[in-house]
Amino acid sequence: MTSEIVRHNVTRRWSDAVVHNGTAYFVEVPEDPTLPPAEQFRQVFEQVDRTLARVGSDRTRLLQVTIYLPNPEDLATFNELWDAWIPAGHAPSRACLHTQLAAPGYRVELILTAAT
Repeated sequence: MTSEIVRHNVTRRWSDAVVHNGTAYFVEVPEDPTLPPAEQFRQVFEQVDRTLARVGSDRTRLLQVTIYLPNPEDLATFNELWDAWIPAGHAPSRACLHTQLAAPGYRVELILTAAT
């Protein structure tokens, strides 16, 4: 028996989110890469909240997050906002990498896995 795969907002190149077997997989980058870093971080957290709601989940059900920051000096600001955003006692597994992103204005990209 095959489990159903549900894809949200499918384009030729990607889906905004894919849900399979009670697990959601998705990626978020800021909608406005012209904003300063802290505003991009806030924006991407709001986008994550919207995607989680769309797939029937929330922040307490995040399983794993991979964070890409092109500028190492942004980590302290990111962590401060992250700590305020993640509910106490519900921190997911997390990794943070410093690397170049697809567009020069992006200051963050998140790869997320959540239980639905």
